Amino acid sequence: MKAILRSHEKFRIQDRFVVEMTLHEVNDSKRYPSRVKYGLICVDTKTGKSILMDNHHPKSDHIHINETEVLYEFITIEKLVEDFKKLVFEHLGVSI
Repeated sequence: MKAILRSHEKFRIQDRFVVEMTLHEVNDSKRYPSRVKYGLICVDTKTGKSILMDNHHPKSDHIHINETEVLYEFITIEKLVEDFKKLVFEHLGVSI
């Protein structure tokens, strides 16, 4: 089964931050046990700082906070989006 796009949003905040959130439904349980493939990113175009949450193959769920990468425990899509918004506020100082 091909990935099915379930959600895609791209927008700017304060003419400074670029936010893009993409969620796909997938049927490949070996690569994506949650059956969700995602990428959520917020970039500060003035400083270059960024928050990125994704789960591309061959890596599992993880977060990039600028140049640092840490593992992430995916629970639900709702929790993923909530965690992303919290990280963006904590590290970039902007509310989504």
